Amino acid sequence: MTQPDLFDLAGKTALVTGASRGIGEAVARLLAGWGAHVVISSRQLDACEQVAASIRADGGAATAIAAHIGEPEAIEALFAALDARDLVPDILVNNAATNPHFGPMCEQSLASFEKTVDVNLRGYFWMTVQAAQRMTRVGRGGRGGAIVNVASVNARRSAPGQGVYSMTKAGIVSLTEGFAKELGPQGVRVNAVLPGLTDTKFAGALTSNEKILKTMLQLIPLGRVAQPDEIAPMIAFLCTPAAGYVTGAAFTVDGGYLA
Repeated sequence: MTQPDLFDLAGKTALVTGASRGIGEAVARLLAGWGAHVVISSRQLDACEQVAASIRADGGAATAIAAHIGEPEAIEALFAALDARDLVPDILVNNAATNPHFGPMCEQSLASFEKTVDVNLRGYFWMTVQAAQRMTRVGRGGRGGAIVNVASVNARRSAPGQGVYSMTKAGIVSLTEGFAKELGPQGVRVNAVLPGLTDTKFAGALTSNEKILKTMLQLIPLGRVAQPDEIAPMIAFLCTPAAGYVTGAAFTVDGGYLA
């Protein structure tokens, strides 16, 4: 008897935010390698198109559409662009994030607080609402969908100098659980992945500071920083039929940091 390929995403459309670099790019490349048509999204269209072109050059299918998920109107325009292309997302990876302030919470400006919440929490919420409406739309043949929210180990253990960022990441875990309960009956699975310290431009304030990095590595049993392609497989797995009975869960990929 022929066994089904549990990682086959042929015929699926996957929308990945923050996909022009780092973890988002690594996820997009992996999903494309498993057969999905990947929509590469981030704020800069040129950067998105570079990744999409590279995926196409490798034989995959990819489309670049820019969007700033901190702006609800931009999110709505992103989904309108998908509708115009007849691309209905089967998979959404909410990965784009921001952290404009590094320091004490009492010294954070209201403007940077609002920016962090607008992108990391409101953005994930409105992206999920827009995607879920399309995944559950009558006439789609009951295809359902998979949504993965990229949070952080900071969701479980607030980090010094990253209080508001940590707060939003904790909110993402709660958001994940809420949507999982509401959308499960309609065949949409919602999960979260909590990466540890990863070698990305986003984490540069930590990885480029020798003192901070030395302290962090002492707290990580594996003793090193992760690479984006070590975080991507867990995210991609949750998008596949192999994770068909997994929803409302939060998975740490942190080298043992939270152990």
